[in-house]
Amino acid sequence: MSQRPRSGLAAVSSALLAMSRHLEVRDVLKTIVASARELLGAQYAALGVPDDHGGFAQFVVDGVSDEQWKAIGPLPRQHGILAAMLQEAEVERLADVRKDPRFEGWPSAHPDMSDFLGLPIRDGDEVIGALFLANKNCPKPDGSCGFTAEDEELLSILAQHAAIALTNARLYERSRELTIAEERSRLAHELHDAVSQKLFSLRLTAQAAAALIDRDPSRAKGELHQVAALAAEAADELRAAVVELRPAALDEDGLVATLRTQIQVLDRAHTARVTFAGRSVKALPSAQEEAVLRVAQEALHNALRHSGAEHVDVTLDRRGSGAVLRVTDDGSGFDPKAIRRAGRHLGLVSMRDRTSGVGGTLTVESAPGKGTTIEMEVPGG
Repeated sequence: MSQRPRSGLAAVSSALLAMSRHLEVRDVLKTIVASARELLGAQYAALGVPDDHGGFAQFVVDGVSDEQWKAIGPLPRQHGILAAMLQEAEVERLADVRKDPRFEGWPSAHPDMSDFLGLPIRDGDEVIGALFLANKNCPKPDGSCGFTAEDEELLSILAQHAAIALTNARLYERSRELTIAEERSRLAHELHDAVSQKLFSLRLTAQAAAALIDRDPSRAKGELHQVAALAAEAADELRAAVVELRPAALDEDGLVATLRTQIQVLDRAHTARVTFAGRSVKALPSAQEEAVLRVAQEALHNALRHSGAEHVDVTLDRRGSGAVLRVTDDGSGFDPKAIRRAGRHLGLVSMRDRTSGVGGTLTVESAPGKGTTIEMEVPGG
C-alpha cells in the first residue's frame, strides 16, 4: 500500500470512521466515494444507488468538477459495466474499460477512463449500490491494469462497511419520516377537533336563518349575527392551529440548518440536483424565518414539480440586519404576465403575501426557456 497517498491501517481506519460519522444518506455516499478514491489513489470514483426503473436513485462522483458534471448531462442508466455489477454482483477489474465488449460509450463531456475497478455494495443478498474507481495514479506498463488484487481486496472491505453505513443512514431517515408522519397525524386530529365542530354549528345556524328569513326577519337577523360570531371563532381556531404548524426544527435548529436539511431531502428524492448555500446569516425574528422557509418551500415545489429543471440552487445571504433568499432553476421558465392573465399563480400570490406580511419584498425573474429566479428580501429585527 506504499504507493497510496495514505497507507496502512490508519488510512483504512480513517475512512471507516468518516463513513460512520454521517447520518444523512447523501453525506454517507459522498464520504464513501471520497474515501475510496483517496485510499486507492484513483483519479475518479463514483457510487450509484439503483432505482427500480433502470436508472439510479442517487449517483455521487468524486474527482469531477461541478462544471464537468453539469456538462455530462443526465444521470446514467443501468447498462454496460454498471448493469453487470448490479445484476451479476461480480467484481470487475479491467485494464481498459473501453475495450470491454459490454462498454457502450459515454457522453462527449465525460472524462476519458481506462483502467477500472468496480464492485457491488451488498446488504445480505440485496445489491444496494455499485462502487467503482477509474484511472489509477501509477505507471501502467504493457497496458496492464493499474489496480491490483490488493486494491480489490481493500475496496471489498470498504464496500462491506459502506453497506453498513448506508443501511444505518437509511434507517435514520426512515425514523425521521415516521416521526414527521406521527406529527402530521396529531395535527390533523387537532385541526379536526378545533374547527370541525365550529363549522358544523355554523352550518346549522345558517340553515336556521334561511328558514326564518321570510316569516321572522328579526329572528333571522339574530341567527345571522350568530353565524358571523361562529365564523370568527372558527377563523381564530384555525389560525391558532396554523401557528402551531411552525416547523419544530425552525425553533430547534434555526433557519439555515432547517433549509439545508430539507434541501438535502429534496436532492435525494428528485432527479434534479438541488443545492444550498447559507452565508453569514444572523438569526431573524421568528415570523421572518418562517416566511423565508415557506417561500423557499413554495419556490422549490414549483421548480421540482413544474419546471423540468435539472439544477435548482438555493442561497441565503445576509443583507444588513436582514437576509436575502434566492431560488434559481434552469427549468422551462414562464411569462409572469401571461400567468397572471390566465388566472394561474404557481403559488406567487401566496409567496408575495407571506413576504409582504413580514415587511419584505419579492421579485420574480423568468421567461420561457430561460429558467426562473425568485428573490425574497426580509428585514432583520
